Amino acid sequence: MTEPVQTPRVFPQRVFSGIQPSGNLQLGNYLGALKRFAAAQDNGIETIYCIVDMHAITVWQDPADLTRATRELAAGFIASGVDPERSILFNQSQVPGHAQLAWIFDCVARLGWMNRMTQFKDKAGKNAEAVSLGLFAYPALMAADILLYHATHVPVGEDQKQHVELTRDIAAKFNHDYGTEFFPVPEPVIEGAATRVMSLRDGSKKMSKSDPSDMSRINLTDDADTIASKIRKARTDAEPLPETLEALKDRPEARNLVNIYAALADTTAEAVVAEFAGQGFGAFKPALADLAVAQLTPISGEMRRLTSDPAEIDRILARGAERANAIAAPVIDRTYDIVGMIRSAR
Repeated sequence: MTEPVQTPRVFPQRVFSGIQPSGNLQLGNYLGALKRFAAAQDNGIETIYCIVDMHAITVWQDPADLTRATRELAAGFIASGVDPERSILFNQSQVPGHAQLAWIFDCVARLGWMNRMTQFKDKAGKNAEAVSLGLFAYPALMAADILLYHATHVPVGEDQKQHVELTRDIAAKFNHDYGTEFFPVPEPVIEGAATRVMSLRDGSKKMSKSDPSDMSRINLTDDADTIASKIRKARTDAEPLPETLEALKDRPEARNLVNIYAALADTTAEAVVAEFAGQGFGAFKPALADLAVAQLTPISGEMRRLTSDPAEIDRILARGAERANAIAAPVIDRTYDIVGMIRSAR
């Protein structure tokens, strides 16, 4: 007699992603994450967005700066179109399940897996012995962030794809070790014309708040004149825009500006090249500046309004944490049951 074939468990689709509150939000944060997060609300899938303040303290943070940056990031989410009523928006440290599940995953993940994480090597550099244990264990906490909500889709940049792959390994190993299908194996979502926005001064480097030159980036708090000035002064070359995207492969600064235009305009880089083919940057930069000012100045204005009322931001985050915990607590309870941990009756 043949054994019946078991149907794999199907998990409801749910999106989860998070951003560290590192302060000074810039265009890369908006195009690579916040704009995409807002758009995902229209896909009919539950969306959960987390300000990952526990990840932030894997390196030293001034407490006052961390508080300010957390509120600023919450304002950035909302100003960019993330609706706290349609999505769950909260800061990580308000939901205990993140730390609880992270410890269990620390015991599931293998040391060899962690040693292969390229981001740790990049951040630790030659002084790995002096960094925090939290920085080394960061990927297990990220796995807990995702799997605590049984998320099936994780919007990330290319630099975080390896961490989502580790999350998949941890979920699969937990399920295998305990003979269950409790955790989903989530999919990374990497899409869009500008998921990796580069510096306005060097097209080979990612746009970053840590760059000593403020002209290398557009901050979400910049006013219209500053945004336009930075785009006009962005580094380019003397050649006009070509007819095909392929012809930009050895022109990183030009390709970066084309990608930024495409992402702001919700179109493709191919369409932008087709529209501006044969034109020099004397024509393209003013068009990009006008587009960037139109898209970004309402966001900066709304961020200023929101951050002027920190109590309201705190209320929004607390409500989001309540909603997040309503999903997370049963997952932790069931995880403890699977592992064999005794819990007091609730």
